[in-house]
Amino acid sequence: MKKLLLIIAVFSFFVSCQQRQTKDPKAQLEQLKKQQKDIVEQIKKLETQIAASDTGGVKEKPKLVAVSALQPSLFEHFIEVQGRVDADQNVGVMAQLPGTITKILVSKGDHVRRGQVLATMDAATSMASIEALKKNLELANLLYEKQQSLWNQSIGTEVQYLQAQNQKESLEKQLNVLQQQYEMSKIKSPINGTVDEVMAKLGEAASPGFPSFRVVNLSSMKVVADIAENYAGTIKVGDEVTIRFPDANKEIIKKVTAVSQVIDPASRSFQVDIRLGSEEQKYFHPNMVAVLKIRDYSKENSITVPINIVQNSEEGKFVFLAKQTGNERVAEKAVITAGSSYGERMEVLSGLNAGDQLITTGYQDLSNGRPLIIDNTQASNIK
Repeated sequence: MKKLLLIIAVFSFFVSCQQRQTKDPKAQLEQLKKQQKDIVEQIKKLETQIAASDTGGVKEKPKLVAVSALQPSLFEHFIEVQGRVDADQNVGVMAQLPGTITKILVSKGDHVRRGQVLATMDAATSMASIEALKKNLELANLLYEKQQSLWNQSIGTEVQYLQAQNQKESLEKQLNVLQQQYEMSKIKSPINGTVDEVMAKLGEAASPGFPSFRVVNLSSMKVVADIAENYAGTIKVGDEVTIRFPDANKEIIKKVTAVSQVIDPASRSFQVDIRLGSEEQKYFHPNMVAVLKIRDYSKENSITVPINIVQNSEEGKFVFLAKQTGNERVAEKAVITAGSSYGERMEVLSGLNAGDQLITTGYQDLSNGRPLIIDNTQASNIK
């Protein structure tokens, strides 16, 4: 009987549309679109009325369901990404000039000071040049002193005095350059810290661009992570973040301390930093895996529903509510506007109100107006 009435209603609608058909197809299309929403609402009302009043046909069997009253609550959305622990001072120490390593002066785990020599390279040529230049400089100094003494006695020409002075100063500058090159043959630590790795090997060549040692200072550490650029406008300094360290089996709550303002063109991401406290640093090590959960959205007094009960139709997303009609409870389809979702919950922006009786179990195969038997105690047995 219900199907017959629906067919008659739909058929009557199309007949009336044909009678009112205009010569302009665009005008007809606009007219139909305007009527569509009203027709959908009328069909829903008819279904409910037919289910409640039709006693001439076979009435649907009541469906056993469980319901839950909707209550406003805090809704939070989080971004979950993988990051790593990093030290502010985590340095790969490289040679400044190419050369062969002749001596390694430290071992892994040694504490070193800034400027301390970690290894030396072959510098025989530089030393020979320095020694030869020193002898030339001694002679130049002697000639300069004699020429200066004569000049002070007004003996000799000014040109002779200036030539001797220039020769001395030129050799001094050359010696200074050679001594700097000699110092560059030594691989030195640029920071105070601990030798974490020794890559250099005795007799092997060292060159700029290839680290020979790694020195770290663990007095200041942080967690860093790369975030997709579409979150650039939502994450800011001070946002709360939960950090889980799977290997250390620890979880801490911190705040974002820095947000990069530049998007990496290769990964299309930006970096966030979370500074670790001194009391936490003893548990973590550089490059340790960290899983970050950053809260990027929250709203008080939100209406949320379990994601698994939300269904889809041509009208959009919908859920079923239990409504009192006369002396019985019936199912009512509620089309909703969905917001963000996180975990097992979805925020509902419109379509539901606080206090609505949401059908949480037994919602499958329901239709508008179907009678309901509500028994929340049997929720685990309802299908």
